[in-house]
Amino acid sequence: MNIDCLCTGILFADHACSPIDHVPEEGELVAPEHMQLGLGGCASNTALDLARLGIKVGVSGCVGKDTYGQFIIDELAQGGVDTSGIHRTSGIHTASTMIINVKGQDRRFIASAGANTRFTVDHIPPAWAEQAKVIYIGGYLMLDALETDEMVALLCQARAAGAATVLDVVGISGEGCFDRVALMLPQVDVFMPNDDEAAALTGLGDPIAQAERFRQAGARTVVITQGDRGSLLIGDRVRLRAGVYPTRFVGGTGSGDAFDAGYIMGLLSGADPAGCLRWGSALGASCVRAIGATESVFNHEQAEAFMQEHTLQIESF
Repeated sequence: MNIDCLCTGILFADHACSPIDHVPEEGELVAPEHMQLGLGGCASNTALDLARLGIKVGVSGCVGKDTYGQFIIDELAQGGVDTSGIHRTSGIHTASTMIINVKGQDRRFIASAGANTRFTVDHIPPAWAEQAKVIYIGGYLMLDALETDEMVALLCQARAAGAATVLDVVGISGEGCFDRVALMLPQVDVFMPNDDEAAALTGLGDPIAQAERFRQAGARTVVITQGDRGSLLIGDRVRLRAGVYPTRFVGGTGSGDAFDAGYIMGLLSGADPAGCLRWGSALGASCVRAIGATESVFNHEQAEAFMQEHTLQIESF
């Protein structure tokens, strides 16, 4: 199908447990109420969330020739996502994550990047890159083979054709990560790290200083999500702080990806920056009501009703 948004990046199968009282000690068994296998990875989650909103979306990435790879493809296809851009790769496993949810604490992750490390610009369908109104890269810094001048050129061409480019990151560790991100930033319209990722990349503690550092490196607009402290947006002639919508918190997995999907929904619908923040915040709030990354995310009708019923505090600064 023709697409409006191209989601490229990491594809994962997630194993998640319902919140437990504590992390097991050595040799100890802790029994959650339930565990589940679900979709994971920035590109997967964001694409499925967008499809739920009624957006025509295609995913491009790599999985292995194994059960988890087929699971990811099936879950996305059943959700209305075009999966013809997903490549089954020999000699490597599909990426998977164990997610440990502990009551009153942030999530813990054990993850293997697997086939994501094989994803290159050559795997992206050229027709999708040409027709997409938004190109999203999710999970950058876990996409080693995508960090190339050829990918920079693709983004440059897409922007020249009128597409908006959106970048998110994950898995920050080791030296040189800022330089790796800076390779892409001059061709990025919206850069969307969370505050922990922004701090790790810049070495700065203040979100405003973090955002300005990314803009100095070339990003047109920077949106930094800060969990229950809301979000911050700095762009050309616009500086906004947003709060959070009321919600029932069960687990945070996928909430950043849901925020990204909501923000992209705002872009595609012609919303201004404040409107994009409302869409992102609404989808993020819906996501945290379950332990999985996508299961409780609003559809379009639910999101619009939620935003009409609740006010998101947004202020200029």
